[in-house]
Amino acid sequence: MVSPPPGAAAVAARAGLRVGPAPRPLMGSQGRSGPPGNGGPGEGEGGEARKLQEGRVARGKRRKGKGKGKARAGQGGRGSGAEGKPGPQTAKEAAGPGADGGARACPREEAEGGGSVEEGARGIVKGVEGSAGARKEAQGREYGKKEEWRVRARRREGARPGRAQGRGGQAWADIAGTGVAMAAAAGEEEEEEEAAREAAARPAAGPALWRLPEELLLLICSYLDMRALGRLAQVCRWLRRFTSCDLLWRRIARASLNSGFTRLGTDLMTSVPVKERVKVSQNWRLGRCREGILLKWRCSQMPWMQLEDDSLYISQANFILAYQFRPDGASLNRRPLGVFAGHDEDVCHFVLANSHIVSAGGDGKIGVHKIHSTFTVKYSAHEQEVNCVDCKGGIIVSGSRDRTAKVWPLASGRLGQCLHTIQTEDRVWSIAISPLLSSFVTGTACCGHFSPLRIWDLNSGQLMTHLGSDFPPGAGVLDVMYESPFTLLSCGYDTYVRYWDLRTSVRKCVMEWEEPHDSTLYCLQTDGNHLLATGSSYYGVVRLWDRRQRACLHAFPLTSTPLSSPVYCLRLTTKHLYAALSYNLHVLDFQNP
Repeated sequence: MVSPPPGAAAVAARAGLRVGPAPRPLMGSQGRSGPPGNGGPGEGEGGEARKLQEGRVARGKRRKGKGKGKARAGQGGRGSGAEGKPGPQTAKEAAGPGADGGARACPREEAEGGGSVEEGARGIVKGVEGSAGARKEAQGREYGKKEEWRVRARRREGARPGRAQGRGGQAWADIAGTGVAMAAAAGEEEEEEEAAREAAARPAAGPALWRLPEELLLLICSYLDMRALGRLAQVCRWLRRFTSCDLLWRRIARASLNSGFTRLGTDLMTSVPVKERVKVSQNWRLGRCREGILLKWRCSQMPWMQLEDDSLYISQANFILAYQFRPDGASLNRRPLGVFAGHDEDVCHFVLANSHIVSAGGDGKIGVHKIHSTFTVKYSAHEQEVNCVDCKGGIIVSGSRDRTAKVWPLASGRLGQCLHTIQTEDRVWSIAISPLLSSFVTGTACCGHFSPLRIWDLNSGQLMTHLGSDFPPGAGVLDVMYESPFTLLSCGYDTYVRYWDLRTSVRKCVMEWEEPHDSTLYCLQTDGNHLLATGSSYYGVVRLWDRRQRACLHAFPLTSTPLSSPVYCLRLTTKHLYAALSYNLHVLDFQNP
């Protein structure tokens, strides 16, 4: 009699099996049966049968105990009778899911009819052991994945080196089975790339709206206002990146003050993100700025200035000096880049055109200087001081106190050759060439019985039209500028800023803004869209206007009572406003208020 192994009786009892004398297995053609207790094919069957059994056991383990067949370990063979037939459901419940794997480990005995209760019990034991091993392996793999995810999360959060290293060592020591191999295979570069992709990836959870194509999201978010976009950017990193797109902020920027967009939608500052410009534009709207002084003079001046890239050109007495801005834009390098001389008296006005400086002096002469060389030409232009000058498209126009305006070529071979002399019958204070290069406008002292604003043909010198009809005597125009080929702005002694549109009417301005304190307006500057800045004659007052409103937005007095001075010239960028007074050059910094 073959005695069952020590653990088989207990397992069989739990499974409802009856262990008794095992019938003698039938002898097959393979040889003699195996020794007691091996539970598998006989040794006489050779290594092939053993390999077959081991392969089947391994397949049973891989199925992780999820076999759906009934446990048939107790069905010994033809001679076992009713004693070897346990209840299928009872055996399955007692042996667990791995019993199927153990039962399938001995199909050879079933086929040959040589199985027994003893061998069925051995199969159940092996099935239980295989199921337990599979569960341990699965738990180790799952635990390894969790630990690897925790280690990666700690690295992405940028933990301190000492603590991260200690926690990482403890985590790696606890990883079991395949978790060790998976974590060891992941390199530093791959983890960094994965973290970068996760930062830029869309959120996995959230409303279905975020899973729409980006084109549709851009269209939907384009209807949001500035406050809603700002709140949306606080949800996650992906939305913060998405809401920084320039397309979402263009509409808001075009409605903002001094955001770098013209009235026609042209972007003048493509290198600066639109969202950053909108942020700064709120400081212009609210009047938040920091005042500073860039330059000082010992004696009173009537300075004029121009901006070009990161350089500032300003006139002091009979010189023009070029300074370079520091990166913040609110300070200058004290040492000038260049000094341009040539006039015997003060420089009244100058412009930058085609790498040239064209200047008008109190000595009645016009000077032409090349910016990047020492080339300088000076020629007599008028009998009295030249108050204003402009240059576009290789053509120079000048206006003088001698009641004439003249047209000159900029070509080097024809410098000093007058093309047209126009009798204005009044002193000329301001002048500007149309962007179409077909005409120019003059602003005079308004001492005669005609309008101080007249437009002349640039090619023939003939009068084309005059603007307005209700100017009081003495309402001279001190500054005039074209904003587009058909629109222009003017200001002067009558304390008004007027906006003209040549397409609607030349007899009446489209809109006007009055200086609240009835001060003469010496100069004006615009961002090409909604912002307007003016300089008054008393206390160095600079006013900001929203052209969609009639009232002044903000006023900045730059001088005190003892040093009252007009604002002779204004220039602005999207971040700063520069004002030239008698003794100082002031800056209003709206980027860092």
